[in-house]
Amino acid sequence: MLVVGGGLGGVAAALAAARNGVEVILTEEFAWLGGQSTSQAVPPDEHPWIEEFGCTASYRSFRDGIREHYRRHYPLTAAARAKDDLNPGAGWVSRLCHEPRVAVAVIDDMLRPHVSSGRIRLLQPARPIACAVEGDAVAAVTFATEGDAGRVTVTADYVIDATETGELLPLSGAEYVLGFESSAETGEPSAPAVAQPDNLQALSFCFAVDHVEGDHTIEKPQQYDYWRDYRPDFWGANLLSWSAPHPRTLEITTRHFAPNPSDDALAVVADQSKNPGDGNLWTFRRIAAKDLFEDGAYPSDITLVNWPSIDYFDGAVIDVPDDVAAARLHAAKQLSLSMLYWMQTEAPRPDGGRGWPGLRLRHDVVGTEDGLAMAPYHRESRRIKALETVREQDVSLELNGPNGARVYRDSVGVGMYRIDLHPSTGGDNYIDVGAAPFEIPLGALIPQRMTNLLAGCKNIGTTHITNGCYRLHPVEWNIGEAAGLLSAHCLKRGTTPHGVHADPALVAEFQDHLVEAGVELHWPDGVYGY
Repeated sequence: MLVVGGGLGGVAAALAAARNGVEVILTEEFAWLGGQSTSQAVPPDEHPWIEEFGCTASYRSFRDGIREHYRRHYPLTAAARAKDDLNPGAGWVSRLCHEPRVAVAVIDDMLRPHVSSGRIRLLQPARPIACAVEGDAVAAVTFATEGDAGRVTVTADYVIDATETGELLPLSGAEYVLGFESSAETGEPSAPAVAQPDNLQALSFCFAVDHVEGDHTIEKPQQYDYWRDYRPDFWGANLLSWSAPHPRTLEITTRHFAPNPSDDALAVVADQSKNPGDGNLWTFRRIAAKDLFEDGAYPSDITLVNWPSIDYFDGAVIDVPDDVAAARLHAAKQLSLSMLYWMQTEAPRPDGGRGWPGLRLRHDVVGTEDGLAMAPYHRESRRIKALETVREQDVSLELNGPNGARVYRDSVGVGMYRIDLHPSTGGDNYIDVGAAPFEIPLGALIPQRMTNLLAGCKNIGTTHITNGCYRLHPVEWNIGEAAGLLSAHCLKRGTTPHGVHADPALVAEFQDHLVEAGVELHWPDGVYGY
């Protein structure tokens, strides 16, 4: 099996297949495996019940491993060390806010036995540049690599596209969708009348900062003047500000920013169904709370900047000419650096002053020279035209009420998050729709035509709308794990993904295999959405 893309879905796919005796080649473009949790530096976006249920056993092992890594290697206070549900960052976005390098270490540990045995081989850094296709099957994938290796071609029985933007879909000729489908096609109440394939959610280059003594102001970014004055017509405020539309009401909301507030870090219980937690942007995505560590271990909290002010929606970077994509990615980086420079020099402070020159860009936390995350946080990918496409009406809380989301006969996992669509390249504001706890249908992982290519990330059969709740960390892991287990199952049974999907008996047999592996197929009764 070839897994292209070493994000959370790709890692889960490789682990699942290797544990079931399959030889795996896992490729990744960037220096760190882990995608959203590492190279993109995005703290986990998870549902309120994640500590008890609603994820796979292996994802729970990943989360447990992060906490254990802190207990073994970090100078936690006695109270923090004793806390079963330790949240090292005491952030409000997740019950497990952590530094990206810790996730890198845990993923490496999870993979190490299989890498040492040769069951998993890593090809890194490697970027897919071509596919050889025979009939309706991917025969080989060619990668551009660094150093003496040059170009490397890999053949495999099954290929899982776990890239962040569905890179294998155009390379292989697989049918896919990009951007907004039309309401005539999907019947979704939030979809436009006409399809908008170039209308994608914003992407972001995240970064980490702390606040210490001294002047740590960066050099003025090249595009700072442009971004300082940037005020989109639909936004209602300058992008570089503490004000932005509220995702659910679209009313202009002004948040505040107070570094190192000396709050009770042990008392933080992140639950966005009750409290969005973004009142103080400093603590919203804080990834290291200094009060949870021994005195002097951390001179400051560390917080992760992934706020509305760094959402880049000036233009799409997928399915555009390479030079256009490069220019837009550069502009997205300039936006993030401009936000930092604005915070350091011009941002209004509660005391009436301007700027926090003590904000220090933490290059070491994200592992880059420029201090920005290695990889952009793509909220939206190319999506396969699948055997089953999840639509808004399948998961909407308003449309389904107490009946809950659609129940699938071929469920391969579960997930939960509000339909959370960020501002888009087509000029849309937030689209925010309450969701019911949902299931992941097997048919959403399988392309309509390609026989040995599976989706292993947020490139599954969702729409632009439902991508907004199927793109989060535990869901992506579950998708990848199901794809890896399906490949292993098909190899052992001598069948195909299409063959499994078409036969209820084979679906039931595969679901038994999933349950044995610790995959939850349905939600407990009484769990309601938000």
